[in-house]
Amino acid sequence: MQADALPPPDAIADEAAPRDACETWPREQIAAYQLDRLRTQLDYVGEHSVYYRRLFAEHGFRPADLRALDDLRALPFTRKRDYVDTIARVPPYGEFRAVAPADVRRIHFSSGTSGAPAPQYWTDADLDRWAGLYARYAHAQGVRPGDVYQCLFGFAWFVGGLGATAGYQKLGATCIPGGSADSERQIRSIFEYGVSVITATPSFVAHLAQTARSMGLDARQSPVRHIMLGGETGASVPATRERLEAEWNAKCFDAYGSLEFQTIGQDCHAQSGPHLAEDFAYAEIVDEHGDPVADGTPGVLVLTHLDKQAGPLVRWWTGDVVVRDSRDCACGRTHARLAGGVQGRADDMLVIRGVNVFPSSVEQIVRGFDGLSSEYQIVLDPSVRDADTGFLTGFRLRVEPKGAAVGPDIAERLAHEIRAKLQVRATIEIVAAGSLPRSTHKSRRVVREGLDQ
Repeated sequence: MQADALPPPDAIADEAAPRDACETWPREQIAAYQLDRLRTQLDYVGEHSVYYRRLFAEHGFRPADLRALDDLRALPFTRKRDYVDTIARVPPYGEFRAVAPADVRRIHFSSGTSGAPAPQYWTDADLDRWAGLYARYAHAQGVRPGDVYQCLFGFAWFVGGLGATAGYQKLGATCIPGGSADSERQIRSIFEYGVSVITATPSFVAHLAQTARSMGLDARQSPVRHIMLGGETGASVPATRERLEAEWNAKCFDAYGSLEFQTIGQDCHAQSGPHLAEDFAYAEIVDEHGDPVADGTPGVLVLTHLDKQAGPLVRWWTGDVVVRDSRDCACGRTHARLAGGVQGRADDMLVIRGVNVFPSSVEQIVRGFDGLSSEYQIVLDPSVRDADTGFLTGFRLRVEPKGAAVGPDIAERLAHEIRAKLQVRATIEIVAAGSLPRSTHKSRRVVREGLDQ
């Protein structure tokens, strides 16, 4: 689609456009497929993965005994520490890899923010599957051959940029692998080459809109009409989505994925929550005790590959808190959705006087204030912790004005709004415009100062 033939920004994808057949299977067919694939996949994993071969033996588990999806609960969760521990024992690949080194075509790494970067692996078939998922989701959002796509995810070491670029290329878009640096060059490229589709973190998209203004340009006048947002929560936060859509005059779509499970959830044109790729991964939603929760109830997302070759994982504890909706979507797709996207990280949830607070809830309020920028920080320090019990009594919130100075009462109004909507106390700190850290990858929203980490 050329820049001079773009649809209006409120246009949606053609509902008659072809979909992968599996996207509209009845729920019963999805479950039957998953059970059949799990039996085959667990056979493969038990034979080829040193870690899972040992784990299956320890728990007396035989893939042939799998009679129902719930039978998978006979196995424990696999957590990040389990994965990393095997790399320390058997460097550099660890014990999860299920193919010979010569069959590995790609290695990406975790960010390493909480330790040494951990690798994940792909075969040729895995890479093709990865690209196919991206292409499927992009098509569901209205992207078509002829669109010009600029990837604003990073390419160095991590998983984001190459996978997205391969997917949009597979769909038939013209691809510009821009990366996540050189903001002014990114803006010039968008305007000069008629870029109609971009992918980036919400933070970087907001930053680029500011960059365009500093260059005397208006992102609303750019040819961009589709924005896929990933890497951090925000795209499913209504205030964030509305702000970014207004700043770019484009439709924003939430995406969910990780190093271990690439992209397995993205919005369709209905924007009613990312659809899980239930033909690629089996998803469980569980509480803090590991027991399943009903649709509509927040819980931690646990994932099992259905056809990964190089680095298959079984019952992977993502740590991401989500709400599943298995009802059919208005777009006609039947794969379950993550209602509201990722609510937050289980380890980022704040418990304040018995109230559970996620950063995304704070974000919704902050980004609803016209006078504030999109950046914020939740600060935990001794001033918001009870000296006797150690429990949180509230939080400090750093925000910054959006360009011009804000009114003198904005801190009071923001604190009142947080108290009214979240039932917790917040102390507001207005800092200088542009002083909060910007991130081209995952923004750090909760910081601890003067507290044990």
